[in-house]
Amino acid sequence: MEELRVPKGATKKKRIIGRGPGSNRGGTAGRGNKGQNSRAGGGVRPGFEGGQMPLYRRVARRGFSNYLFKESVRIVNLGEISKCFAAGEVVNEESLRAKKLVKGSSEAVKILAKGDLDKKLTFAVEKISAGARAKIEAAGGTIESAEKKG
Repeated sequence: MEELRVPKGATKKKRIIGRGPGSNRGGTAGRGNKGQNSRAGGGVRPGFEGGQMPLYRRVARRGFSNYLFKESVRIVNLGEISKCFAAGEVVNEESLRAKKLVKGSSEAVKILAKGDLDKKLTFAVEKISAGARAKIEAAGGTIESAEKKG
């Protein structure tokens, strides 16, 4: 235990400022010569913009916000599904999570049409775009209605 040492250069001595000209940071202590920021207690409050109307007062904050009720959706493209699933498999939320195409929790899944689908798959997902629906049916796949959670 007594042989343990901190590696050389791992600890640095704290820079002490404002202690005379011999300290290399004396005199003005790195604050410059004059002005508001050189004084003790100087500086401006957070959000101050030099007299310009600050951002927190320029931006309106009135009214109703629907943000609390927003529904987040995880998107999965047909190209990714085509790579990960074999012909005849069922594509639902559980299988997408098992194949790591959807991560996170409690978000709805939507299938989008980016990429090509060349396999006959069965889709049981809440949301499917119109383009993806057309591509799935063109490849011979079927779409079943999935029960909405909650």
